[in-house]
Amino acid sequence: MAEIEIPKDVNVSVEGNTVTVKGKLGSNTRPFNDALLSVAINQGRLKIESVKSNKKLAKKAQNAITSFSKEVQTDMKGTNEYFEVRMEAISAHFPMSLETKGDTLLIKNIFGERAPRPAKIAGSTKVEIKDKALRIYGTKLEDVMQTSANIRKACKARNKDERIFQDGIYYSLN
Repeated sequence: MAEIEIPKDVNVSVEGNTVTVKGKLGSNTRPFNDALLSVAINQGRLKIESVKSNKKLAKKAQNAITSFSKEVQTDMKGTNEYFEVRMEAISAHFPMSLETKGDTLLIKNIFGERAPRPAKIAGSTKVEIKDKALRIYGTKLEDVMQTSANIRKACKARNKDERIFQDGIYYSLN
């Protein structure tokens, strides 16, 4: 069993097998397996416990409680402050340009290619481009990290020596 304190500026609701977390920046919904878990709100706390149905599923239910409680806590944090990743475009051979179009980031002229390389922006994540710097932010941690991974994957040097062609978009510490 796990109990999570619900912060004052967060609104949590349970409907069926989904938990909805709403805060000042937006909302996140997270489904859970109702065959393993039962979730209820009690006196400002979210109570997650296993369904007492089968001994064989006890360990699986305990793991589900642990992971689901951590996911809900990150959702609560994300609805009040954005999760953020900073990246930077680095090009040595060809000048690279970046553009967002809908839910896609277009990477133009990487390695001198004529066709732009697309990178999918996951969920409700937002991407800001300022010169060669990218700011990827959103309320859901999984979507922010998946978007940054999609950008890294789109910049992979295909059929080229990666020791020489090091152009791409890399994680930045700034």
